[in-house]
Amino acid sequence: MSPLFTRTGDDGTTGLLGEGRLPKFHPRLETLGTIDEASAALGLARSLCKAEKIVPLLLEIQRDLYALMAEIAATPENAARFRTLDPRRVKWLESQAEAVSANLPLPEEFILPGDSPGGAALSLARTIVRRAERRVAELLAKGEIVNQVLLHYLNRLSSLCFALELLENQHAGQNITLAKKEKPDAETW
Repeated sequence: MSPLFTRTGDDGTTGLLGEGRLPKFHPRLETLGTIDEASAALGLARSLCKAEKIVPLLLEIQRDLYALMAEIAATPENAARFRTLDPRRVKWLESQAEAVSANLPLPEEFILPGDSPGGAALSLARTIVRRAERRVAELLAKGEIVNQVLLHYLNRLSSLCFALELLENQHAGQNITLAKKEKPDAETW
């Protein structure tokens, strides 16, 4: 058999880390898929960002998300075995966001993504991280998982993604685009 597929999911289920399988549409698997998507978006951002400090930071965060996924993929009796994220890691994310934003002018209103390729990718990653945060909140509310730190980590990560978007746009020499029009546009055609 090819190492690319096992055929074990052909019945519409996915195995957990431990004994048991869940339907592919289960909220736990939706959460895992969303975190995987967030990591892919961060990888896209990593490939596009020009500000040199962003790239190693995103790589480290992707590794954290891999660990976060392992804990969520574990059965309840095995979850602690896969737990690597703790409040210190949340503090680390906070310190990264504070360091990034310390020398940036923060907008006082909503901005539109797209001012640089890397910044746009970081904005996309931020929105996917927010969805992952909502999915983790749902699992916590349903008692599927118990580690609140996972929720805190994703919350801080979305804030860091925003700060990194601003940094990348600044590094690219681009001004941010505000969501509100400042004045009516002239005729464009």
